[in-house]
Amino acid sequence: MKRISIIFTVIILTTSLFCGAQQKHILTTDKLRNYVSYFNSIDTETVKNYITNDHAFTWLSDNVPLFECPDSAIEKIYYYRWWTFRKHLVKTPDGFVFTEFITNVNWAGEYNTISSALGHQIYEGRWLRDQEYIRDYINFWLYDDPKQAKPHLHAFSSWLDDAVYNFYLTNQDKAFIKQSLPALDNDYRQWETEHQLPGKLFWQYDVRDAMEESISGGRHVKNIRPTINSYMFGNANALAKMAAITGNDTLKTIYQQKAAQLKQLVQDSLWDDSAKFFEVKKPDGHFADAREELGFIPWYFNLPDDKPKFAEQWEQLPDVKGFNAPWGITTAERRHPLFRTHGSGHGSEWDGAIWPFATTQTLKALANLIDNYTNHDDMSAKVFYDQFHKYAMSHIKRGVPYLGEYQDEKTGYWLKGDNPRSSYYNHSGFCDLVISDLVGLRPRADNVLEIAPLIPKGQWPWFCLDNVAYHGHILTILWDEKGSKYHHGAGFFVYADGKVIYHGTELKKVTVKLNS
Repeated sequence: MKRISIIFTVIILTTSLFCGAQQKHILTTDKLRNYVSYFNSIDTETVKNYITNDHAFTWLSDNVPLFECPDSAIEKIYYYRWWTFRKHLVKTPDGFVFTEFITNVNWAGEYNTISSALGHQIYEGRWLRDQEYIRDYINFWLYDDPKQAKPHLHAFSSWLDDAVYNFYLTNQDKAFIKQSLPALDNDYRQWETEHQLPGKLFWQYDVRDAMEESISGGRHVKNIRPTINSYMFGNANALAKMAAITGNDTLKTIYQQKAAQLKQLVQDSLWDDSAKFFEVKKPDGHFADAREELGFIPWYFNLPDDKPKFAEQWEQLPDVKGFNAPWGITTAERRHPLFRTHGSGHGSEWDGAIWPFATTQTLKALANLIDNYTNHDDMSAKVFYDQFHKYAMSHIKRGVPYLGEYQDEKTGYWLKGDNPRSSYYNHSGFCDLVISDLVGLRPRADNVLEIAPLIPKGQWPWFCLDNVAYHGHILTILWDEKGSKYHHGAGFFVYADGKVIYHGTELKKVTVKLNS
């Protein structure tokens, strides 16, 4: 019965998404074709999953939003990341799943699945036209993984509930939320049983946060970490909103209270006034005395109050003694005496090396700070853009596009070298950051379309994000400063199903009603 209802939902959504198929798109698939041809030409394709290289262009042209901009690095890696993402799509007897490693690893679960980057993968995949892939993947973790002799969902901390809600924000599939809510509720309660302390905060080993060999942590130390506590706040907040969608007022109230309690506890217990930073707290009640990139995660879920004392933490991001390195954002502050002391390439060090997993979290958190908070001093679109551009530039190895596990902060060397498991490492996000944060399409539950670009004034004379499936419509977001690039007039345009629903002269945050 479950599979029948899912298929029925897909049919309804697919019909609604293509109702505007007669519209004229601004962009063609020519650039996509050229990029795919190039990526295929440099690829040995030693592992083949559901969509092989020879079918990559057709699948991508059917599924991903088109994008172009003057920043060649960002544009190329946008398409590269979609090209690598589809490499991890696997068709199984239990539906579609996504892998993390392109090769099999012995700590994975059924079908080589790993839950550590589940949130990133759902955020990324929510922009695919055919949403069966992400729907199946969520169902795998909720219904099929628990049947295994050794379930793997709780092998790593997760913001699954938050990701499911943010998936809903793009498609408004209430039937899927109603179906998933009981399992998500049960899963949250399981986390409480396994990892919640009497004081109501959550503990975790750093390795189970997917952040092993950190300065603050330990593979066998039950620290109270900003990671899992922020995730559980985000999950509780999402569960309250999903309960409201389904009309379950009792469950809504329960999770509103849990979220409010965690918000206060994180601010009261994990904020170190002397360091002016959210930090890990050890079992003895003392702070770990290390500023780490994980301290920015609370803003990924808009957890901190909008107060200057919390916003002051962000001054460490552009500081070269803090987290700002030549090749990206470091996982620990560079001034710390234990920075990069855990060995190079011999483990999975989160003591300073650059991890795309953490970079994705920090950039999403920074976008939320800029867009949703008033107290953020020098944090601006320029800070976001500069760090995001650096992130795009880091996707390189021996002169060609590459995505691996983690990097030296000074040289960009991928610290797993040529280990085959590291290629196309599906452990982070990029395309969602382009769509939702850089271009600024901020998904909402209501019928208001909100676009908040984080492109500095004067940075780009033009860009276009086209063929975006959202709330049953196909959107185009276009900036043409002089009108000479796309010949649709000068300014900032938003199209829904081929019709202009907004036109302005400036590239700035806009809200406009999206007709049902």
